[in-house]
Amino acid sequence: MASKTEYNTITVNADSRGVVTVTFARPDKHNALNAEMIGELERAFTALAADARCRVIVLAASGKSFCGGADLGWMQAQMTKDRAGKMADARALAMMLQRIDSAPQPVLGRVQGSSFGGGVGMMSVCDWVAADERAMFGLTEVRLGIIPATISPYVIRRLGEGAARRVFMNGRKFSAHEAQVLGLVARVTNNEAELDAAMAGEIAAYLECAPGAVAAAKQLCLKVARAKGDADLIDYTIGRLADIWESEEAKDGIAAFFAKTTPPWRGS
Repeated sequence: MASKTEYNTITVNADSRGVVTVTFARPDKHNALNAEMIGELERAFTALAADARCRVIVLAASGKSFCGGADLGWMQAQMTKDRAGKMADARALAMMLQRIDSAPQPVLGRVQGSSFGGGVGMMSVCDWVAADERAMFGLTEVRLGIIPATISPYVIRRLGEGAARRVFMNGRKFSAHEAQVLGLVARVTNNEAELDAAMAGEIAAYLECAPGAVAAAKQLCLKVARAKGDADLIDYTIGRLADIWESEEAKDGIAAFFAKTTPPWRGS
């Protein structure tokens, strides 16, 4: 798996179970996104998507903040670029978000500090997010005269249109508990010890499941949620179920269930 020495703005560490932690490593800048960090995240998640040893990805952050949004220097540079340059940088961010969103492994967000703008976008491409109750959130772009356009497909999908309209247009900050009500956060914890325990419990649940089936179930969610046309959707789901029933994992899992033995993906 990828080594932490390959990157400057993130670290990538794997354990023996196949749990990989990708950590934002710009604590002095509140882990704000710049061009280098965007590129390194895209590269890291591309490598992890192709790594059969990786079963769960944890997206975490060093320092006091999860992600402060866009780096100020990066934002200033946008103002000096022509339209083509602005669009190229926006595309790089969009492709990085898509790469994380489409990762075959479950991506779990560990949010120990505040997150704004693009940081909310990063949370929205996670499959599950736990946050410390002291964290604050906000889509503050409109305060600067801009909009959260690139992250909007993921944030609106996570929150739903109604909830998104409550926080997209006023730039206000909101608490972890409100983030949970909005659907951005799945679990709010009282402190970092509880946050680690929540993460450990969620990871353990995924490690009990067949990795190929987990990837297929995630792909099913992505496909069905965005599908158009009932007939095509019915055909798709029927085909996917037949595919899974014919897989080696299904054969091993069903056999182990009836034999009352442990399936191979759970280890000893």
